[in-house]
Amino acid sequence: MPPLPRCAIVREVGLRDGLQSIATVVSTERKCAWVRTAFAAGLREIEVGSFVPARLLPQLADTADVLHYAKTLPGLSASVLVPNLRGAERALELGADLMILPLSASHAHSLANLRKTPDEVVAELGRIRAARDASGRRTLIEGGVGTAFGCTIQGEVRPAEVLRLMQALLDAGADRVSLADTVGYADPAAVSRLFEQALRIAGDRLCCGHFHDTRGLALANVVAALQLGITRFDASLAGIGGCPHAPGASGNAATEDLAFLLESMGVDTGLDLEALLALRAQVAGWIEGEPTHGALWRAGLPQTFCPARARA
Repeated sequence: MPPLPRCAIVREVGLRDGLQSIATVVSTERKCAWVRTAFAAGLREIEVGSFVPARLLPQLADTADVLHYAKTLPGLSASVLVPNLRGAERALELGADLMILPLSASHAHSLANLRKTPDEVVAELGRIRAARDASGRRTLIEGGVGTAFGCTIQGEVRPAEVLRLMQALLDAGADRVSLADTVGYADPAAVSRLFEQALRIAGDRLCCGHFHDTRGLALANVVAALQLGITRFDASLAGIGGCPHAPGASGNAATEDLAFLLESMGVDTGLDLEALLALRAQVAGWIEGEPTHGALWRAGLPQTFCPARARA
């Protein structure tokens, strides 16, 4: 096995990708407590919500308030998902550190999810880049290429199309790009092949892997990307989340399980796993009745567990 990176970043996306996928509406007070406790546990990158119309996603209607609170925590990078220029303008106005524009490499999924073709989304990113530059803000723009390994609506998504769209996002002005297995079709071999090709195009601007655990392979897929030098991964506490176009989807990689995997392999995350498990229990209580996932919370940390930092 090739040498692994010495450290990696876990980006918590439960407050957006997680909460938008369940019916329960978590109060602003509890969301801020989630951010505060996650920060105390060592998380330094948190996706706090999305600037979409409240009528479409009432679960995220208070994103501006949660972002405002997150900005009070020193050293925290607070990101938001933006579906269009209007959402980006809100993110810029409120000083988000990062805005993520999702693009689906599946034409069918893109129309179902954003009502735009993939190339129309690329053009929207160009307008967002122009608005960012005109504003004088330092907010980073990430183009997230979803359904990169296949689609429940379209079926096959050709790697060449994924790579074409990733290059187009960079050409349109994205500061960085990421790849997402939106519907849980990926396997480690496919991850290795696609990320290896993507790295040749984007280099260190390929910043993140986003893997759903729909078929139980999210952590295996993380390892495949990690072996290629990818050092940032999205995850959601309790594994909540998913995709409305992926029937039976079990959600994102669980933050606590991902942190345990990385630390067990000697990759420093800076995270306090006991604190994460305590927060997971709290969040699960707030969304009682909603499906949650993960393994570490059931079994606990093994007696032999030693954090990566303690071995250095």
